[in-house]
Amino acid sequence: MVASSVLGFPRIGANREVKKAVEAYWAGKLSADELTKVAAEVKKTSWTSLKERGVDLIPSGDFSLYDHVLDHSAAFNVIPKRYLGHNLSPLDVYFAMGRGRQADGVDVPASEMKKWFDSNYHFVVPEFSEETDFKLLFNKAVEEFNEAKAAGVSTRPVVLGPPITLLPKLLPIYKQLLGDLKAAGAEWVQVDEPFLVLDAASNLEKQFAIAYSELAPVSPKILLTTYYGRLDSNLKFVAKLPVAGLHIDLDRAPGQLDEVIAAVKPTNLVLSLGLVSGRNIWKTDIEAAVKLGQKTVEAIGTDRVIIATSSSLLHTPVTLAAENKLTAEQKDWFAFALEKASEVSTIAAVISGSQDAKVASAYEANKTSIAKRREFERTSDDAVRKRVAAITPDMLNRKSPFAVRKEIQKQKLNLPKFPTTTIGSFPQTKEIRTARAKLGKKEITEEEYNEFIKKEIESVVRFQEKTGLDLLVHGEPERNDMVQYFGERLHGFVFTQNGWVQSYGSRYVRPPILVSDVSRPGPITVEWSKYAQSVTTKPMKGMLTGPVTILNWSFPRADVSREVQCKQLALALRDEVIDLEKGGISAVQVDEPALREGLPLRKADWAEYLGWALPSFKLATAGVTDALQTHSHFCYSDFDDIFTSIQDLDADVISIEASKSDMKLLNTFKHYGYSNQIGPGVYDIHSPRVPGEQEIKDRVAAMLAILPADLLFINPDCGLKTRGWKETETSLVNLVNAARWARQTYA
Repeated sequence: MVASSVLGFPRIGANREVKKAVEAYWAGKLSADELTKVAAEVKKTSWTSLKERGVDLIPSGDFSLYDHVLDHSAAFNVIPKRYLGHNLSPLDVYFAMGRGRQADGVDVPASEMKKWFDSNYHFVVPEFSEETDFKLLFNKAVEEFNEAKAAGVSTRPVVLGPPITLLPKLLPIYKQLLGDLKAAGAEWVQVDEPFLVLDAASNLEKQFAIAYSELAPVSPKILLTTYYGRLDSNLKFVAKLPVAGLHIDLDRAPGQLDEVIAAVKPTNLVLSLGLVSGRNIWKTDIEAAVKLGQKTVEAIGTDRVIIATSSSLLHTPVTLAAENKLTAEQKDWFAFALEKASEVSTIAAVISGSQDAKVASAYEANKTSIAKRREFERTSDDAVRKRVAAITPDMLNRKSPFAVRKEIQKQKLNLPKFPTTTIGSFPQTKEIRTARAKLGKKEITEEEYNEFIKKEIESVVRFQEKTGLDLLVHGEPERNDMVQYFGERLHGFVFTQNGWVQSYGSRYVRPPILVSDVSRPGPITVEWSKYAQSVTTKPMKGMLTGPVTILNWSFPRADVSREVQCKQLALALRDEVIDLEKGGISAVQVDEPALREGLPLRKADWAEYLGWALPSFKLATAGVTDALQTHSHFCYSDFDDIFTSIQDLDADVISIEASKSDMKLLNTFKHYGYSNQIGPGVYDIHSPRVPGEQEIKDRVAAMLAILPADLLFINPDCGLKTRGWKETETSLVNLVNAARWARQTYA
């Protein structure tokens, strides 16, 4: 019989219970024991829900209060010295590593965050040093395996694979961890190795062989789990590793199946097929998935095949059950995490020859749903398609080179040396969220809401004037999310009520869903930006989210290429940028924080992606006069790989995350140079910690050791939406004072 499997499950709770509990703990409103109880209930609900849907191999150990890599760091004693010696509990040390801490005499910044793969999920980067004393402080995998067993659910524990470059120090600890799991009664363990879909893994064949030859004898049966891409040439050595099973992602890399079957057929490896996407919300075409599963069964046998999700379901919302505002037609298109679990079970049952009437009914219902979606996909907006087809190379370039534009903009904007600005958003207070909710419930009128937003905008403008910022923003009080807000005002999207997905820590987003051709029915931000400009004499910066980021932070269509979708978005935004300039706005920021994130994992695929991603940004921003200063923002990724591509965007000013990575990004600028204006972030906004004035001065000085003084902007790492007003005010006052110091010091 073919088994069914889920690689991981959303850990947020169906009603965001974990977010609410974690933030209540941070605020001192919930005890550690109460937080643990909430977490335990969410885990139990997830395990039992998967069991009820017929999943055979249920994950445990994948839950986290903040980040699963951070969990691993804490468990293996990878705790930098700065977090120790403050008399903090282990839980508070853990959260200090994730988000920093500035309370009770403790002042420590957060650890670096990074997007290692091609999703919007932020990992907390472990900090290794010669002084790191690796040891197993606790065995989370065993604890949760036993916790699930006590709840009546048998699970397959999930463990991150060992960092290959640290094998001599870590192998004994991994042996202890896996040996304890075996002693606890675990039959299988899922060892996640997504690194194996990267080019860099090809040089580490020997190290992987050493690692698993030592781990396999002491461990439960190991399912080596790859996802987010294809194994390619790494398959040659992976298929020889002494493990019991191999998982492959057939959602992101369906073309690898034949090669993988050929490689594992002579072995005893069990093959786990990732046929149900862990990365999107579209229903699986079960008939097509069954064919791939049957093909594999015919090649290697029923007992060697598992039907699984392609990756953890971390990247999907929990369930469709609470979605009451989608139309019946729309709801029938989608499957969230729990629905995907049912799909996995159905596919496995069909391949196993099940005669269960419920299985047959689910199979036929899926065929009907897929046929209806395909029929909808055949419709299109001819005007949008024709406009995309009419794009010319001239539409991608500004009228003059940057050197010319810079002088024109200098005269118009009249900014001082080292101009200060922010990335766009200001704190979203309880009052703002309450007003938005009241509008949604029709408890206040549109006119009343607009008056409230105008007062918020004016308050933010006055604050910036008082603080001394140079290039102002309107603060974005009217926006729920930087992608959702635009999607709601464009044709081609639908939205969920409860489709939350974790981005990092307690930060969740509700990605819009692209369902049809995209167009702009009318101006989106123009009136708010015009109003903000009308209440100040200082220059105002319009704020937009870029086409690549809107695409990457939405659930895209599966029936047309991402290139087509991105160009449609770019044309809609091009109209908005042009209208902002016509409305008297002299600078426009088009944010692309997801540009690097969307880069394919294999270098061989980069040119194709960059070949439409870069032109899409340029298409959105190049339709204006030389006098309009264009900005863009990037964060939380390694930019060395695409630095020349960022230069090719030809934005007049880029702002970029730098402080959280301890200013390492400056080495990139030192190596490549940068010709346009740049604002490396001087402090981390994802932490409540307030940077001191001297700290910001030191960072500015480090920047000026590498960057030309006439190109430097001074700004935070990212938007201030998630921060409180008290910390925002103090931080920005320190930032402005540091800029004034720089003007005097580097005059």
